[in-house]
Amino acid sequence: MKKLYTELSFSCSKLVTKKYSTSFSSAVRMLSPKIRSAIYSIYGFVRFADEIVDSFHDHNQQDLLQNFENSYYEAYQNNISLNPILHSFQNTVKKYKIEDELIQAFLKSMRADLHKTNYYNKKDYEEYIYGSADVVGLMCLKVFTNGNKAKYDALKAPAMRLGSAFQKVNFLRDIKEDYEVLHRSYFPNINLKNLSPEDKANIIQEIKEDFNEAYKGVIKLPLESRFGVYTAYRYYLKLLRKLEVTPSNEIMDTRIRVSDVMKFNLLAKSFIRYKLNIL
Repeated sequence: MKKLYTELSFSCSKLVTKKYSTSFSSAVRMLSPKIRSAIYSIYGFVRFADEIVDSFHDHNQQDLLQNFENSYYEAYQNNISLNPILHSFQNTVKKYKIEDELIQAFLKSMRADLHKTNYYNKKDYEEYIYGSADVVGLMCLKVFTNGNKAKYDALKAPAMRLGSAFQKVNFLRDIKEDYEVLHRSYFPNINLKNLSPEDKANIIQEIKEDFNEAYKGVIKLPLESRFGVYTAYRYYLKLLRKLEVTPSNEIMDTRIRVSDVMKFNLLAKSFIRYKLNIL
């Protein structure tokens, strides 16, 4: 019966992914069925931690996050948790030998969101992004490479750049909510009350450089994961292009999104390029 519970736990992680991110869940569906559940479980874990620090303001968020972390390690030690998200995640961690350093780096960035509201230098900014995004990409890469250390090492740097690109796009897209609701400012030395065209252009250029380096790894991913990751890559690249043409004085008043029709077109074009082997 434990097998049934484990299957249920992975189904819960899938449900979390679909509920919180239709775009990401669509990209996961483009992965091989053999690895989808593992990626859902990673998303479920990071989403719950992120939800604690971003949404549960009427509760003691520090205690909630600490309890979440403690419960994960209990699940890992005992090989079971009655929290299905943690149960599925600890299964994935063990199966794909995800290093604890990656999990600790992620939780460190989540804890930072509970007290740190501004990033005044590039070092702190990059450290936060490493923990909040890069290591999530590396967790997924562990699944994609499935024990092939040489492949993992070769793709590690591009995977981190892709995580950085995704996170920075999110920062720019969500800049209004982060600043006005959560009182956070991630971009160092940027006046968000008066985002200048020059500052926005510099941020866009930085993200483009991340995407360019990330692409070199995307096209070298194993076939089981290449199309799904490429789909996510194209989606975020489209978001970046929409942000680029949005005047800097409008970004604080508008949340840029990609329409469902546009998402479908991106998926169709990505599939054609993938099948023709012209990624």
